[in-house]
Amino acid sequence: MLKRFILFITLLSLGLGNVRADEGMWLPFLLGKNYDQMKKLGLKITPEQIYSINTSSLKDAVVNFGNFCTGEVISQDGLILTNHHCGFDAVQSHSSVEHDYITDGFWAMDRSKELSNPGLTVTFLIRMVDVTDRLAGKTEEEQEAITAELEKEYGEANAYEIEIENFYAGNQKILFVYQIFKDVRLVGAPPSSVGKFGGDTDNWMWPRQTGDFSLFRVYMSKDGKPAEYSKDNVPFHPRQHLSVSTAGVKKDDFSMVMGYPGSTERYMSSFEVAMNYNQSNPAKIKIREKRLALMKEDMDANPEVRIQYASKYARVSNYYKYFIGQNQGLKRLHVIEDKQVEEAAFEAWIKQDSSRSQYNNVVSDYKKIFESYSKVNLPYVYLVEAAFGTEILEFAYKTNKYYGLLKAGKADAAAKDNIQNIGTEYFKDYNKATDQKVFAALLEMYYKDIDKDLHPAIFKVIEKKYKGDFKKYAAMVFSKSLFANQKLFEAFMANPTAAALEKDPGFACMSSILGDFRNDVGPSLGSVFSRLEANNQLYLKGILEMRANEVLYPDANFTMRLTYGTVQDYVPRDAVYYNYYTTLEGIIEKEDSTNEEFVVPKKLKDLYNTKSYGAYANAEGKLPVCFITTNDITGGNSGSPVMNANGELIGVAFDGNWEAMSGDIIYEPSLQRCICVDIRYVLFMIEQYAGATHLINEMTIVK
Repeated sequence: MLKRFILFITLLSLGLGNVRADEGMWLPFLLGKNYDQMKKLGLKITPEQIYSINTSSLKDAVVNFGNFCTGEVISQDGLILTNHHCGFDAVQSHSSVEHDYITDGFWAMDRSKELSNPGLTVTFLIRMVDVTDRLAGKTEEEQEAITAELEKEYGEANAYEIEIENFYAGNQKILFVYQIFKDVRLVGAPPSSVGKFGGDTDNWMWPRQTGDFSLFRVYMSKDGKPAEYSKDNVPFHPRQHLSVSTAGVKKDDFSMVMGYPGSTERYMSSFEVAMNYNQSNPAKIKIREKRLALMKEDMDANPEVRIQYASKYARVSNYYKYFIGQNQGLKRLHVIEDKQVEEAAFEAWIKQDSSRSQYNNVVSDYKKIFESYSKVNLPYVYLVEAAFGTEILEFAYKTNKYYGLLKAGKADAAAKDNIQNIGTEYFKDYNKATDQKVFAALLEMYYKDIDKDLHPAIFKVIEKKYKGDFKKYAAMVFSKSLFANQKLFEAFMANPTAAALEKDPGFACMSSILGDFRNDVGPSLGSVFSRLEANNQLYLKGILEMRANEVLYPDANFTMRLTYGTVQDYVPRDAVYYNYYTTLEGIIEKEDSTNEEFVVPKKLKDLYNTKSYGAYANAEGKLPVCFITTNDITGGNSGSPVMNANGELIGVAFDGNWEAMSGDIIYEPSLQRCICVDIRYVLFMIEQYAGATHLINEMTIVK
């Protein structure tokens, strides 16, 4: 600990505490501060070619895909490339036992065959504006008035939507202007044996050989505006689309990623890291492990359930493994100790000048806050992961607002239609027997793991009436609840009343858990959140002051960012070396016909055996599949374009690596890698495997 402290102070005093060139998720409109570093790494285009509001730029080809991923426009006719796992919900929604696009893949051989996806959106960033000065020091009422002015100023008569986001814990506010398109159609996706090759085993791992991509197309009305789906809509013509480079990558090549990283917490205190490590993550791992096991049991037994639950399982599994990896990384990389070093340096800086007294209690206040937080955190985790990890209670929760409207006599047709739509989507991919098993198991975990003083009243009913048998209680709930039976739900929707919901055992269970949580835990939790928000803002204000001579990046918050780095190999541990790319040979080596995660399609093996790689082999005659870079990414970056020094597309980002799973909290330059599917493998799959040459023909290919 002492050595770490001395090292940190020494670096700080020498002015060497600057962020590493490869670290950081930078706001594109401020790239001038990073441009020299980017040029040194090899960048050959200007900041204006990356981000501009006056002329077309790369930012016009990068989209928020569905409000959970990133995508890029790769043709003048609105063709969108993203990850397979980002498009998986769409693929699953169009699949059935008769048309199993999950297993077989899907390719629209002409535009009339492209499939619509209600609710899926693609959002383009128009511009960013720093509005910190306009909002600073204003009351909540004044801020609302200023926001209304900004909407008139930048919304262009409701043609655009604006959002104001906080940065550096609220010390900076930036306005984002967006244009949202609602007609997004599925164009192509490889079979899951390609798009998910390696499955859960290889998830978050390197080496990787996953063809994690899918294709969509954005449509607009004939007058060029965003519109709901219509057969009369036409392909969207973007201000800019990305050129696709087949030149390949080599070690030390410049790389940059533009996209929408979801959330990082690089300024998190040591106290919060410790709580996550000791309390939050172990609980989430335990709950998700049980949930996954029960889902998998039914998926393996029934092909229909396998299709219904494929996307749900993938979502739960992804972060189940993430929490495991994060805890291992936090321990292995001594993250708590490093955070303590940062806090010690901050306190040392405070003592150097009496004018910094406003920061005197920041670190000690963190300690007090998390002493309180840890007492209510576990019930909060179990509310989210266990109670609302069951489909029936999550659905019941979604009707809670509607219940309030019914009770007040204010429920209108729009509110009813909304619940009807939620129910239709819910029951399409719902298996009552699976959810009943999950419900019984997760509520029993909630009962056993949370202090009885914080139990909801429904647990006392289960103790008394059902002798503590959660399976018997679940059998009753699922035999009577409209949230587990589509016919009962439709009967309710024909004559919706507050009384009907009050009598429903699923709604009653949800109300008890949520209501008692709000009464017993909510006030304490709300106080903790309020204190933590204020302390975070003060801490970040101090950090910005302490490191005023440095260029600091804000945490990710699902706004557009650019990261830059290079193509690199790495050494994960003693005597182990990982190359920077993988090839089709690795897929053949991993093939296991008895394991669904490592099945290789016959056609892909045939193409391998005949070496029918088209124009996409590397100099050694091998077909590249994936590569890694030092780009700083996180969730939300899935589907982001990976570009070379000329701004040309060379790959699609889809994952981080296991050794750096603590990367959302601290960046480890020697280990952290961005895993990308090589664009040559994408093109090979489209052309040689699927025979969809019409899609290749509409791209701008640079050789």
